[in-house]
Amino acid sequence: MSAKYRVMIIDDEQSARNLLKGSINWDSLDMGVVGEAASGIEAINVIDELHPDIVFVDISMPFMDGIEFTEVATARYPHLVIIIMTAIDKFEYARKCVSLPVFEYMLKPMVRSEITEVLVKVKKRLDTTGGAQSDFGKSDEDDYPGQEPSSMEQIKRYIEANYTDSKLNLAFAAQQFGFSASYLSRRFKQDTGKNFVEYLTECRMKKAIQLAEHGTKMFRTSAEVGIPDPNYFGRCFKKHTGMSYSDYVSEHEIKS
Repeated sequence: MSAKYRVMIIDDEQSARNLLKGSINWDSLDMGVVGEAASGIEAINVIDELHPDIVFVDISMPFMDGIEFTEVATARYPHLVIIIMTAIDKFEYARKCVSLPVFEYMLKPMVRSEITEVLVKVKKRLDTTGGAQSDFGKSDEDDYPGQEPSSMEQIKRYIEANYTDSKLNLAFAAQQFGFSASYLSRRFKQDTGKNFVEYLTECRMKKAIQLAEHGTKMFRTSAEVGIPDPNYFGRCFKKHTGMSYSDYVSEHEIKS
């Protein structure tokens, strides 16, 4: 995409995500929406692939709320610009979290002019600091001479042994092995032919299929394979198998 700054929207209501995407003239701000997520957990799983500079995140979401997401995301990516969206009844809760590096708290329903005003301020900061991309190590100078391709085999085995841990994602694994997330992403794809998230999801879905064939309830399966958000799990399962989890369970029951 040609936009200079990358935007991610995290909200469990699709209508809210669509409204924010469609109501702002992103091009005029040299920004573009590169992705979205319906929960904090889903966002943490895809943020390493999306490399956003700016994140809008709703404060009230199941499994990982906006505050928890902010704590995790800014610890890894300190230059990420976080804008928390909150309803009036949660506003005081949000303001209590002043220690977090949040750029702005915005009340829902948000007004287009106010969003644009905040984004103009964000753009000024990013123009000065160069954005959040340095946190993601996008430079090709970030190489690790002496690291052998066999390292990727070790990481594959690490994924296979630890995929049930909901904390496991690209940034987490990179930290364990002393790589930057961008180097691991690039090298893993080069050496295995799959990107890290695909491989991790594949491991999780293989186990999920086994559990589905035994009639395990979806909420139990999602937790057991390291995706505690059942809605995100359901989308992953359908993408992997072409069927919803309930349909897969029903079909197996009929065949058996």
